[in-house]
Amino acid sequence: MNNSNNTKRASLLADRILQGANMLMEYSEGLTDSEWKTPVVGDGRSIGVVVHHVASVYPMEIELAQLLASGQDIQGANIDVVNKMNAEHAFENSNVKKHETLELLKHNSKIAADSVRKFTDNQLDTSAKVSLNADAPLTAQFFIEDHALRHSFHHLLKIKESLK
Repeated sequence: MNNSNNTKRASLLADRILQGANMLMEYSEGLTDSEWKTPVVGDGRSIGVVVHHVASVYPMEIELAQLLASGQDIQGANIDVVNKMNAEHAFENSNVKKHETLELLKHNSKIAADSVRKFTDNQLDTSAKVSLNADAPLTAQFFIEDHALRHSFHHLLKIKESLK
């Protein structure tokens, strides 16, 4: 049963976060060592690094959604900051192991989904400015959908395209 802190909308969002993470995990489990090291077309990072990236940013994506849900702006985030963060992550994790990465993906996606399940409808509907999106006032739900939820689907498609 849903309680006041676990709305149907929040549960559906959480389920879709896990759906994307599980699809990425299942696909990645079947990759050979060579495929794991293949650069993603248009990205340059290896598939393994990209999967690790998805797994490792769930906490930040949820923290930012929680910030919006409380009515606070997201400031200081722009494409240069994101690109720097991604480059540093790629450098520091250039030799990620598949098993460890998939465990991180499973762990962090579950925590993200559990966190999203706690959002109320009012929190999902709360908006504030997001610097990464030209200070557009975005709702917490949109931010969850555009980041924690979409992220795994987006990168899975790019990974599949790289292995054609």
